[in-house]
Parts: sequence; C-alpha cells; structure tokens
Amino acid sequence: MHALPSLPHYLLRNAEHYANRVAMRHKDLGIWREWTWADVCTEVQIYALGLRDLDLQPGDKVAIIGANRPRLYWSFAAIQSIGAIPVPMYADAVAEEMVFVLEHAGVRFAVCQDQEQVDKVLSVQDQLPLLEQIFYDEPRGMRDYDAQQVLSIDAVQKRGKQTLERDRHQAVEWRSGIDKLVSDELCVMLYTSGTTGRPKGVMLSHRNLIVTSINANTFDKLDVNEETIAYLPLAWVGDHVFSYGQSLTAGYCVCCPESLDTITADRREIAPTYFFAPPRVFESLLTTIMVAMEDASRPKRVMFDHFIKVAKRHGENVLNGVGLPLLSRLHYALGDLMVYAPLKNRLGMSKVRVAYTAGEAIGPDIFRFYRSLGINLKQLYGQTEASVYITAQPDGQIDADTVGTPAIDVEIRIADNGEVLYRSPGVFMGYYQNEQATAETKTADGWVYTGDAGFMDDKGHLRIIDRAKDVGKLNDGSLFPPKYIENKLKFFSTIKEVVAFGDQRDYVSAFVNIDLTAVSSWAERNNIVYASYQELAGHPLVYEMIESHIQDVNRDLAAEPRVEGACIKRFLILHKELDADDGELTRTQKVRRKFISERYEPLIEALYSDKESQFVSTAVVYEDGRKGTIEADVRIRAVAGTEPTLQKVS
Repeated sequence: MHALPSLPHYLLRNAEHYANRVAMRHKDLGIWREWTWADVCTEVQIYALGLRDLDLQPGDKVAIIGANRPRLYWSFAAIQSIGAIPVPMYADAVAEEMVFVLEHAGVRFAVCQDQEQVDKVLSVQDQLPLLEQIFYDEPRGMRDYDAQQVLSIDAVQKRGKQTLERDRHQAVEWRSGIDKLVSDELCVMLYTSGTTGRPKGVMLSHRNLIVTSINANTFDKLDVNEETIAYLPLAWVGDHVFSYGQSLTAGYCVCCPESLDTITADRREIAPTYFFAPPRVFESLLTTIMVAMEDASRPKRVMFDHFIKVAKRHGENVLNGVGLPLLSRLHYALGDLMVYAPLKNRLGMSKVRVAYTAGEAIGPDIFRFYRSLGINLKQLYGQTEASVYITAQPDGQIDADTVGTPAIDVEIRIADNGEVLYRSPGVFMGYYQNEQATAETKTADGWVYTGDAGFMDDKGHLRIIDRAKDVGKLNDGSLFPPKYIENKLKFFSTIKEVVAFGDQRDYVSAFVNIDLTAVSSWAERNNIVYASYQELAGHPLVYEMIESHIQDVNRDLAAEPRVEGACIKRFLILHKELDADDGELTRTQKVRRKFISERYEPLIEALYSDKESQFVSTAVVYEDGRKGTIEADVRIRAVAGTEPTLQKVS
C-alpha cells in the first residue's frame, strides 16, 4: 500500500506489516489481556460487517460513550471503515448534557460501555427521534433489556462472523470499501467542551488526523516500539490523536487501564514510553508526592528535600545534555539512585521518553519539578480545531514559559490585537451545521483564530499570555491576566483551583478551592478536627496557610514589570469544590468564568466591599443525581501587606 487515504487503511497496513506485534492491552480483573495488530484487524472486520448487517450506512452518525476500552476504540475503526462517522462523548456527562450533542449530531446508533451509559441514553430517548439502536460492551446488569433495541457488541460481532462464514467475499468487499474512502472526507466529529456556550461539533477529516499524527510521530521520533496508556476522555481530541491516530500511523501499543481509579498503579505496571496528561494530573501527582513526604520519617524528608534541591540546580541541564562539573554529575547521579529513580518508578514514568502536557497552562514550578527528576516533560499548544498540534517544544529547547515552536507544517501569526492565529494541514473542515461560527473562527484562506493572546519571543517560541477575551485591565491600567495568576497559586499542593477577578476593578481578588487530600493530611498533622469539606475550608488556620501562599505569589508578581499591579489583595475559600456536574467546570475541567461570575455574584461583590463574610446558598447536584443546596457564611480575608480600596457597605 503506497497511498493511504484513511485511518482504516493503517489498520490494514499494520495487520500486514506488524501482524504479531501487540497493538492493544487491557487490564481486566487484575490481568492484562493482549491483542496483536492481526487480532485487532479481525475484531474490527467482523464488528464492521455486523454493523453493516444492522444497516449502518456511510454518513450515519454513531455516538461512542464510555471509558477507554479496546472495543470502544475498535468501534471508531469499524464505523469509519464503513464510511460512517463516530461521535465520541464525555462519559461523565449527565443525560441532560448528552441530549444536545446526540440530537444535534443526528445520531442513529449509540455504542455504550456499560449499563450506566445505556441507562443515560434510554432516559432521553424520547427526545432523540433518529436514535434506532444501542450497543454495549460490558454485559453486567444488561440481562433484562429489550434485545431488539439494546444489543451487545458480542452479538454484533457474531452477526459479522456469520456473514463472513456465509460469504467469504464479504471480507474482500469490506477491504474494497476501505480503499474507496477519501482522505478529505469527514472522519470524526468531536464536540467542544462548551466553555462559553453550546458545544460545537468540530469536523475533522482523515487527512487532518493522518498528516497531524505522522508529523507528531516524526517530531518526537515515535515508532512501533512505543507504549502509551489510554485514559483521557474519548471525546477529547488529544485522546483521538495520541491513543488512536498516532498509534495507527506509527504502529505502537495502546494500553487501557482497568478503571480510572487504578490508572497510576496500571501505569506503573506498563511503564509507558510516551505519556500525556493535562496539568491537573501533574498537579495531583505532585500533591500526592508532597503529602506522602510530609508523613515520611524525618531522615527520609531530609534526604528528599536535599536531593530535590540538587535536582532543581542540575536536573534540567542533565536532561538537555548540558555539560556539568564531575562533582555535580556525581551528586545528581546519587540523587537519581536514592530519590529520582524510585520516585519515577512510583509514578509509572521510569521508561518515559517523551511526556506532554497541554489543555491548560501548567505552573512553571510544577513543570520544572518533573523535568528536574529526569522526566522529559514538554508542553504543546493545540486545539480541537487544529487536530491538536499548533506548537510543540523541541528537545533541548524547553522553556517553562513558552509552548514551543510551530509544529511541523504549521504557520503562526499574531494579529494586531495580540491574538494568535494558525494555519496547518490539521485545520478542521468546519463546525457541523454552524456556518456562522465556522466563518467567525476560520478565514477563507484557512487561518484560524485561537482566541488566545500571545507573542513570539526572540527564539521563535510562542508565549501564551491568557485567553484573549479574559485578559483585562485594572482601573489603574495595570494588566490583569487571570490564568497566569491562577496557575502560580495552583503550584501549591494545598490549592486545587483558583478563579481570579480584577478586570475593570480597583484590585485583584480570588476564589480558592482547597485540595481536600493535601489539606486534610495537613490538618491531621496539625491536630485540626473537622467534619466536612465546608468546615475545613472555613477554618482560620487554613485561611492563614492559603494567605501565606498568596503572599508568596504576590512577591513573584511584584517582581515582574508586566504584571506587578496584579497582586491579590482579598480572597475567600469557597465552601464547596467547583464541579462540572454543577456547571462550574467543563467536562475537560476548565473554569466556566461567566457562569461562576453570575452564580457567585454576591461573593464577588463582597470581595470588593469591607465585608468580612458573606452568606451564600448554592444549588448542587450529588453523585447519585439528587439535587440540594449548600449554605454557608463564607469568610473574606484581606492579604497582609496589601491595602485594597474597599467599598463601604452600610
């Protein structure tokens, strides 16, 4: 095969060239099961023939809902091989959130992981006139469902196998159908997380994903020998590229964990060579490390602290191949033996050759911490509309404050207002059934507005300041970049989330979410008794601790001329964690600023008054779907060393 116009072509190629190499693993009931490329091709073939027997037609839309499971990835390939369009969705979305995407995409079939996902779809079926049939992977609890409407993937594959047994020519016909697929045809629809409004269906072609995947593999020298662990949401473009597109084009192995709760343990067993995680994951892992060290014996803490300081001095140079004096090299090598190597093994990163983070800006201190351990962590900047890659950091040119140089075949320009634009082979076809939004985002000659403000530095690396619409100014004209401020605070293991305010205000203030794991461990060591998250968040000693972190960040901000006026002067610790189920975060864990500003308006106004507390009643959705309210008198605290101009409240 010389011309490979579609992703399913790569499956056929891999089954031919890498037939006996392991393509996928899945841990089930504590045991890792393996499939070779030849196995996967066979599974996809009978799956596709079964779907075709059930009247799946080219152009039909098929929802895929669930966690990272081999048969859900095979669903992508089987659906695409027929010329139909997979529409992956966020597994943790509630039924009401799913309705818009299922209806808007015109979904005819739905592939679900388990009973939970099937029940969610069935609960809104009356709003989905085009939905005909649901398929499921895991049989537990599915015995009493209508077999005409809800069918197992096993049953679909059985139909495909019977079709093949009746007529062996069906295999030839299936492959012939793949040969007829065109690279510029629609390959997948991925809906945006809806940070600012209704999700939009991003249409990506086979060419978008193939060229982007091949270029990414070339950039980082990824080949058939790599292994990665798939745990990101199927609906996120990153997973579709890292765990699907790049795997197909390079031929490397993708490993699916047993569950979301076992990812770290499963990663430790697999020891992937290629790894991606959003900043929140790296922040959480760092919190776990720091909490564990606080509970360690004094000799271990002293050793850890000593060698972490050594790593901060020399780790980056070692990773970048910069020469060091013999004594420094030996000192770092001893640290690797005593601390860094065991820690990397504990994190499941002992074999990582390339690790990436993206999706949100990562705190520079967090970024440098992992690199100082010898983990080749890099940043990339991308969007769903770009098939992920806009920029990436070349080895040896890593800077915590930039997101790298333009990726292969990507052009970047900066508009007069500072907004970043790009053009590349990965640029999306358009938004599904939304020509107006497409025209507002993508120019006639293929340039895409990112919505982010940034600039190219003198080394040709892109620096992102913030979302263009979020960067504001204080009343005295000082620059206010909220994300930049928030990321500095989120370096501290006790802080999980921050929302900063200040645009067209006299000073900067902030909401803080504490990290329950880290703060509860701290509270235990300090003999602090509490009965709930709300009670712990309002404790005076917790406020003192958070204030000290804010003072540290304020010192950093004051030392930077561009943001010296953006020091935080008042803050509060929210009485509840920000939650996607409550609409405060997107399903990709991004803050919905407008929603939070409206929902917590009384708290924001209290931050800009002389109040020391503010009563608030907040509607919440519990894990089991029940709705309720949380009421609290939220304390408001001025940061020592600052003198905010307060509005007197009578």
